[in-house]
Amino acid sequence: MIPVCRLDDLPEGESVRVASTPPIAVFRTEDGELYAIDDTCTHQDASLSEGWLEGCLVECPLHAASFDLRTGEPTCLPARRPVRTHRVTVEDGVVHVHLGVEEGTAA
Repeated sequence: MIPVCRLDDLPEGESVRVASTPPIAVFRTEDGELYAIDDTCTHQDASLSEGWLEGCLVECPLHAASFDLRTGEPTCLPARRPVRTHRVTVEDGVVHVHLGVEEGTAA
């Protein structure tokens, strides 16, 4: 379990990058839902935490590949492989990421 940040420090519609191995991107949607995925786009080496968030989708800032935060699955080309998802919990107001969820499976 990796502590990420205080929930109050992650505004809705924003993301934060966790400098872990591998790097993880944690997103808080406009609806307040929390999701975590591997931060690196499977198409090319780009940080998904720097992408554009719309609903439960994040668009890679490099070539506009899009991923579903719930499943890790790409929703359009050029990405063809999913990113791993990770379970997220909030304990005492702190967001935590739990590593180890299989590639392409929901958190």
